[in-house]
Amino acid sequence: MKSKFTWMVTTTVLTALLTGCANGSNNQTSPAETGTLVPIQQASLPAGEPFEFEVDPATFALTIIKDGVREQASLPQPKSKVTNWIKKDNSVSWTYPGMMNISVTKKDNYLDIQLESIGAESFEWPIVQADSYMLPFGEGKRIPADDKDWQTFLHDQTYTFSESFSMDFFALNNKSFSMVYLVNNKFNDEFHFDTDPSVQMQFTHEFPSINPDKSYGFRLYVTGNDPQQIVQPYKNKIIESGNFVTLEQKADQNPNIRKLYGAPQIYLWSPNILTEENVNWPKMRTVLNGKLGSWLKHLMDETADGGSELADTLMQVSGQDYMDNYQKKVVLSALNQAVRMKDFYSAEMFPDTGKEATALIQQGLSSLSEQKLYELNKLLLKDILGDAAADLKDWGQAGSTELIKSMHDSGIDKAWIGLSNWADGLINPEMVNEAASDGYLIAPYDSYHSIQEKPDPSWNTASFPDSALYEEATITRKDGSKIAGFLNRGRKLNPTLALPSVKQRAESILKEGISFNSWFVDCDATGEIFDDYSPAHLTTQAQDLDARLQRLNYYAKDKQMVVGSEGGNDYASGVIAYAQGIESPIIAWGDPDMRDNKDSEYYVGGYYAMSGIPERYSKAVPVKPLYDKVYLDPTYSLPLYKLVYNNSVITTNHWEWGSYKIKGAEAERMLYELLYNAPPLYHLDEAAWKQQQASITGFLKVWSPFHSMAVMQEMTKFSVLSDDRLVQSAEYGGQLKVTVNFSDKDFTADGQTVKAKSAVITEDGKTTVFDAQANAKLLTAK
Repeated sequence: MKSKFTWMVTTTVLTALLTGCANGSNNQTSPAETGTLVPIQQASLPAGEPFEFEVDPATFALTIIKDGVREQASLPQPKSKVTNWIKKDNSVSWTYPGMMNISVTKKDNYLDIQLESIGAESFEWPIVQADSYMLPFGEGKRIPADDKDWQTFLHDQTYTFSESFSMDFFALNNKSFSMVYLVNNKFNDEFHFDTDPSVQMQFTHEFPSINPDKSYGFRLYVTGNDPQQIVQPYKNKIIESGNFVTLEQKADQNPNIRKLYGAPQIYLWSPNILTEENVNWPKMRTVLNGKLGSWLKHLMDETADGGSELADTLMQVSGQDYMDNYQKKVVLSALNQAVRMKDFYSAEMFPDTGKEATALIQQGLSSLSEQKLYELNKLLLKDILGDAAADLKDWGQAGSTELIKSMHDSGIDKAWIGLSNWADGLINPEMVNEAASDGYLIAPYDSYHSIQEKPDPSWNTASFPDSALYEEATITRKDGSKIAGFLNRGRKLNPTLALPSVKQRAESILKEGISFNSWFVDCDATGEIFDDYSPAHLTTQAQDLDARLQRLNYYAKDKQMVVGSEGGNDYASGVIAYAQGIESPIIAWGDPDMRDNKDSEYYVGGYYAMSGIPERYSKAVPVKPLYDKVYLDPTYSLPLYKLVYNNSVITTNHWEWGSYKIKGAEAERMLYELLYNAPPLYHLDEAAWKQQQASITGFLKVWSPFHSMAVMQEMTKFSVLSDDRLVQSAEYGGQLKVTVNFSDKDFTADGQTVKAKSAVITEDGKTTVFDAQANAKLLTAK
């Protein structure tokens, strides 16, 4: 039987029931996702507008009526048998026999929709169609349903909700009003897109056999079409739950977090402790022709890539009276790999060691910390190289310690510096100490995503001392197969079983007091979470996520590190201080022209370089027109994440897509970083710093003071000022505003001319103008 009902839903303004710390109150709550006591924030703006609704239980079609205008919140499905139809004063419920129990309850300003499986393995609802959508893809996107580029990009695509949506909501926009779905169970959800004749979305929830929770549901709000109105119900819900933590609240626990305010994020590529300028090459050639060459070849044969390249080079060098640049790079690469190896020392190879090396050897090689092992190996290498190498104190310093000094001398007072590996710091503690003493944050890259069966020194994040983990702690699919690790190598490690190894690794790295004051944990905030069907350790996605938060909290709380992660999906917002990937995610991971075809103009480059910055991070490339539209075009971008979390999490680009990565888009990226209050992300070595210094320092003179003010406040307004959507403004707090013109033509806004490719910042009556096009030209200036 087909039944319908209509009720009026009214708006209730949130009052001062939620009190903050400004009045000295000790009122606190314990958020489930962070495990920390957080002062309650005030939800100052109301969420939602009054509306009526109709529902058809037989098809689960849901219609919203506001001011006489009817819009479908969910399209009808094929008719199903309905039993247990119950209508009360403020709710309705029914059953699809053997499948689902459904209830829709009237609340003050939203619908509470609950779905429970009584036999269904999965259920598809809602199915939505609108004029356009506002989705938290990363920072946020506006997707017109009839847009041909988005139709091409989304055609028949299915996305994992927890991974692809940075926040747990989605919005449907029509001419008269918007409908905002807040998702109450982020786990085991998928979004599928159909695009014929226009973009349509289907939400599906799976009920895994290992998960006793057989429910999911939504809050459905009606709002205006403005982005701030769209996000307000979600922001209020986060605040109500106690899971909103400001940067200043985090900084009360760790003041180093304030070093992020106004700080660019910089990956420093100085992995080699022995560099070309440290070597006397004629003398090196002589040493290589002795026992060192044979020993190096033996060590390289133990690596994943083998020693064939080195063997060929050594054979060539033995018959030459010179070394060309390529041969030098091969030798340096081998020496720098060897000096990080546990078995670099042998009594036969090094029968006579100096006083310092002997003292370390006598402690027992197995008892040496990683940092002390590198110290020993450097001493041994210097001893055998003799005057073929400079003094040990000078090794690798020009491109590391001296580069950091140069950055500081250039006026960069704050910076976050990331290393591609913790070993880069342990082998060069002088560099880490210099960064910390200059007031910078410096962090190693760390990851617990993948595990290798056999330790590989070139991929130490995937190597763990406990050899049993590979068989006993990796993730199994429903069909019994194992989930492969990154690039299909190794396996994925179950995070619920990893914390002892996390602590073991951290203690090992920090044992000698290295000056790391920040930590970057890959993958944990991307939303890539798993059900594990391994019989010995059944794990739900919720348990997987909770374990990831535990290890982020371990570094943030126990180790007092300024913690960041890849992505930045907001379940981690209570603990991380910065996130890399919200503003610009990995672009088109599966496109072979970008990832595999080295002859393509779009090829982004490989991960490895014998010296300098790998092409994956340094090579400027264009992006295909379709990707330029959906990933980068500012007409589709919306600051949904910033409108919620601007003063909670500092967000920037993914490290593969730094500020200068996209060829020809340098000016637009700077303007975006101002408008969205996002740190620029750079990859630097000596050569890159020399080329980019003028552009970097010129931009930071404007960006850094702006960010230092903006990041302390909420984003209070976002506006599109031109018909082509290329002139936009954002306001932070009550006195700070930035207006950006992405277009090639000057534009007048509020009586003020904003020149093409420029930004105008106003703060308490003061005006600053930044010419992004002129600054970008500094990159190619001679």
